[in-house]
Amino acid sequence: MINFDFKTYNDTEVIIDNDKKKEIISKLYSDKMSGFINNIIDDTEIRQILSVSNEIKKNSDVLLVIGIGGSFMGSFAIKEMFKSYFKIPDTEVIYLGTNLSTNYLEEVVEYIKDKEVSVNVISKSGTTLEISLIYKLIKEELKKKYSNEELRKRIIITTDKEKGKLREEVNNEGYTSFEIPSDIGGRYSLMTAAHLLPLAVLNIDIVSLLNGYKKGLELIDDAYFYASNRVALFNSGKYIENFSVYEDNLYYYTEWIKQLFGESEGKNNLGIFPISTVNTRDLHSLGQFIQEGHNIIFETVIKIENSKDIKIGDISLNSANSAVIDSVCTAHKYGNTESNIITLSSLSIENVGILSSFFMLTTVFSSYLFGVDPFNQPGVEKYKSEVAKRINISKI
Repeated sequence: MINFDFKTYNDTEVIIDNDKKKEIISKLYSDKMSGFINNIIDDTEIRQILSVSNEIKKNSDVLLVIGIGGSFMGSFAIKEMFKSYFKIPDTEVIYLGTNLSTNYLEEVVEYIKDKEVSVNVISKSGTTLEISLIYKLIKEELKKKYSNEELRKRIIITTDKEKGKLREEVNNEGYTSFEIPSDIGGRYSLMTAAHLLPLAVLNIDIVSLLNGYKKGLELIDDAYFYASNRVALFNSGKYIENFSVYEDNLYYYTEWIKQLFGESEGKNNLGIFPISTVNTRDLHSLGQFIQEGHNIIFETVIKIENSKDIKIGDISLNSANSAVIDSVCTAHKYGNTESNIITLSSLSIENVGILSSFFMLTTVFSSYLFGVDPFNQPGVEKYKSEVAKRINISKI
């Protein structure tokens, strides 16, 4: 269960134009990229994902997931959220493709030499530079230890259903494959095989995640109000939104949220710049600026109501954490920094599913209210085109 409090620590006036709201909701459902709400993964594909994940767990010590941006951040965030801080799972999942660091990749290659390995390559276009380079590197390493027949059992490709370099490879080599539907953009692809397969390998209950996601899609009114609140704050001079969490394992989830909003809204010199803090750590650094610095920030706090507890003397750590959250929001309000509070009854996989679709809805509504396309990323394409002038990806 999730509760929203957009008023206790936020006095911003929000006026909802119901005709505009109806128009924007209709626009969402009719958009050609609205597959994240109109084209939800079915039970047949879920069963296929679970079957392939079981084979990976049976045959591999390590699953290498090669992806970047919307092809990896969602599953990585949920992996971090539910992993043990210190225990390594039976089948380890390592994410590659997010950088071109020679030092990191050298260590990965050395690390997997004496391990059984499977690879999940994720790219809708199949032409992303980082993915192409690293996939080629890893595949050459795997060829040193596996036959072509064995490679067909260990390489899984998630890409466009019909076209692209990776789809051609699937057709030529007979690799297991999953699709990213053409009507679902990368940052909205959390409920596709791109994210669900690695999560299933980590024994995360993807059925509960999907059930929660479907419930979250019903939170249209809450998502629209939050979007309207954000835009009203922007119009009052609040250009930065700080997503604040009080659990270390939520940090990468805020990274996923930041990609959603940043890549969707940041166009035409508009949009709210997303940042994040992990408290109480960052209260002793960035907290000072948020409290008394240039007044361009508002906060959205993700609060967990019930979690494991430890008592130290007469003090409950859960109660102390909650008291700090309320105290910070009160103090920040004195400093004219408004806070929105989103409370999860517990950090359950279903609640994370609900929260994730809520944020996706909010992102689209906010983008429409700003008058920008929530599904394109022209700035990203620009940097890619500049790279293409210097590196001929067709030679990889």
